[in-house]
Amino acid sequence: MAGGEKVDYVFKVVLIGDSAVGKSQILARFARNEFSIDSKATIGVEFQTRTLVIDHKSVKAQIWDTAGQERYRAVTSAYYRGALGALLVYDITKRQSFDHIPRWLEELRGHADKNIVIMLVGNKSDLEDERAVSTEDAKEFAEKENLFFLETSALQATNVENAFQTVLTEIFKIHSKKNMAADPKSNGAAPSLAGKKVVVPGPAQEIPKSKCCSSM
Repeated sequence: MAGGEKVDYVFKVVLIGDSAVGKSQILARFARNEFSIDSKATIGVEFQTRTLVIDHKSVKAQIWDTAGQERYRAVTSAYYRGALGALLVYDITKRQSFDHIPRWLEELRGHADKNIVIMLVGNKSDLEDERAVSTEDAKEFAEKENLFFLETSALQATNVENAFQTVLTEIFKIHSKKNMAADPKSNGAAPSLAGKKVVVPGPAQEIPKSKCCSSM
């Protein structure tokens, strides 16, 4: 790879949810630690990468972001293909965006891997005075659907790192267990990758935009 970057795993994670809930801002905060007040709606699909260290292994996260508007929903099958994790995002100040979560979840589960790791994210927690979705309602839904749950603020950088770290670490655990099961000689030890990159099913292309190592 360019620059001699060693990557052990590549995990694809998708962001889904209604338009204007802050998916692109969450991505910008995680990938580049940026936030833009004048952010425009995403048209089509974009993705960015960030490399982290999990359990002494280099993990490149490919985070895919698409527009939430109905007219772009034709991209879904290709968008979800190979995704091992998802952030299901709603705006805590817009009840409708939360009411649409079951539909998004149904679509996600219909297109993605059955073992996909899903994090329900209530974004814009900095707007507490405008809250329209209680934390209790979201927790109850997450527990019922067996989802992880966090409230975030892309503006204040609250819990954005935690949300991605949780999803990526859980994916890592799942695939480490699969590797151990495939190698009975490992005796429970983490499998040796012998310096090879393991590309878990996902997009073939990579766009190295950011190389941030380890967690904040």
